[in-house]
Amino acid sequence: MSRNVVVVGTQWGDEGKGKIVDWLTEQADGVVRFQGGHNAGHTLVIDGRKTILRLIPSGILRPTIACYIGAGVVLSPQALLAEIDELAAAGVDVVPRLAISGSCPLILDYHVAVDRAREIRRGNAKIGTTGRGIGPAYEDKVARRAVRAQDLFDASRFDELVREALDLHNFVLTHYLHASAVDATQVIESTLRLAERIKPMVTDVSHRLYVAMGRGDRLLFEGAQGTLLDVDHGTYPYVTSSNTLAGAAATGAGVAPQRLHYVLGITKAYATRVGSGPFPTELLDATGERLRDKGGEYGSVTGRPRRCGWFDGAALRRSVQLNGTTGLCITKLDVLDGLPVIRLCTGYRHGNRVSDILPFGADEVARCEPVYEEFPGWSESTFGTRDWDRLPPGARQFLQRMAEVAGVPIDLVSTGPEREQTIVLRQPFTAPLQ
Repeated sequence: MSRNVVVVGTQWGDEGKGKIVDWLTEQADGVVRFQGGHNAGHTLVIDGRKTILRLIPSGILRPTIACYIGAGVVLSPQALLAEIDELAAAGVDVVPRLAISGSCPLILDYHVAVDRAREIRRGNAKIGTTGRGIGPAYEDKVARRAVRAQDLFDASRFDELVREALDLHNFVLTHYLHASAVDATQVIESTLRLAERIKPMVTDVSHRLYVAMGRGDRLLFEGAQGTLLDVDHGTYPYVTSSNTLAGAAATGAGVAPQRLHYVLGITKAYATRVGSGPFPTELLDATGERLRDKGGEYGSVTGRPRRCGWFDGAALRRSVQLNGTTGLCITKLDVLDGLPVIRLCTGYRHGNRVSDILPFGADEVARCEPVYEEFPGWSESTFGTRDWDRLPPGARQFLQRMAEVAGVPIDLVSTGPEREQTIVLRQPFTAPLQ
């Protein structure tokens, strides 16, 4: 039986999932996005050309790969078409290879308006949302008032649903958030104009995946954001609005959970976080600035500087537990080159007690005092290295300790943004299952 692989971030997002999914697609037949929206970008560098994907799966740059957007994704029509046009300008033919679930909730102008107005109202207590309407769109989904991709096929029904939703959202905007109302007619007309380009891609993705697996296709399920931003299991309330765990691939794509065979967890060799929320190993000194500058730690979608810190093994333990991680991929090892000392957090001190796993909830995490192990740095460059034995001894020692702390073997080490800048210890599509 063919194997399907789920790729998830194990930290607070921005772990380098896009490059790894693109690399893995050499062995795959299809790539599936199963949650999130266009609030996070996956960056790919192919032959020196950078491509940032926000909605379209990272397999799109390989011409034989089928790409799917599952029902767990909230879809901005404007963002989708802008991304398709960007790719078309670069010579990538998207539409014939992209299938979009008719059950995807749409992100419309009023979701963006509510998102931005609400963040302004929070002031210093803001969560750090990207302001792209992701949260309000998921709220509509849970409240059963979402306008979905399948509604684009019936203009009168679409009109009715938008006006019904705006009765609520405009009341909230004007009476509670003290912002301007959104014009229903403008939303309806502009979206229906875009619909003519989107409708040919809308289909029953769940069934298409069932058929694909039946014929033996190997599928990659591509997560967005990271485990510690999961709405249920992350540092709540400083989280995203969807489930980011490997288990969400089943519901978000519409496949049976037993068809998810292997979970590859992506983690940087250090830690980063965007926006607000607790971050136990954060570095507010020159080392943190060095990691940010050398690692290019600025949001691919928002451009916001990322907060940087030491690798957090206790947080990774939590992610491994939640995802059932089978193997690890370590990214951005080269960013640590030249540091005299490197630290690795193995647990947290709470008064006289030491724990070895990240607690639940922002308040508990904020009280964590990290316990570190120190490693000597290395002066040699690891950038572009493709052979484990060519890594400096200090780098190998650090990586081995990361795997020990996590309790999961390392499959891949990424030493640069290009496909070939990868050390392969185990291939997820063929590695032994635990």
